Amino acid sequence: MTWLIAVACLAVGIVIGVVFSSRLNSSPSRVQELENQIRDLKESHSGYRENVSDHFSMTADLVQHMTESYREVYQHLASGAQDLCSNEVAGKLLPAGSDAVFENSEEIETSSGLIPPRDYAAKQNPDQVGALSEEFGLDKSRAITDEELAPTTNNK
Repeated sequence: MTWLIAVACLAVGIVIGVVFSSRLNSSPSRVQELENQIRDLKESHSGYRENVSDHFSMTADLVQHMTESYREVYQHLASGAQDLCSNEVAGKLLPAGSDAVFENSEEIETSSGLIPPRDYAAKQNPDQVGALSEEFGLDKSRAITDEELAPTTNNK
């Protein structure tokens, strides 16, 4: 009887193995199909990267062209203001130079008196103690007495 159960289990195992093997379908044609799909995806991805690169290159060219057009319009307005308006009005409307808007912003800031905030303390000379030094702002010429450290109380 045990032999009969063992043979039946073996037959059921073989049937289950054949069914799972056919389900997995690891045939060479399936592997080739997957390799072709991967190759197509790689080609599609490289084409996409080229399109993105072309897009940003064209965008940079268009922005450059737009900047040049803006400069030409500005120069036209500046020359028209100088020709058609009095010097006082033209000076108020537009800066003196035709390219004054496009020049270094640092020169404009210093001429207008506006200086951006700095993230450091400027020193007057190289020997000066910086703001992050432990001695900064301390007056060492005056000694502090114990009476000055003690809290004052008025008991009246």
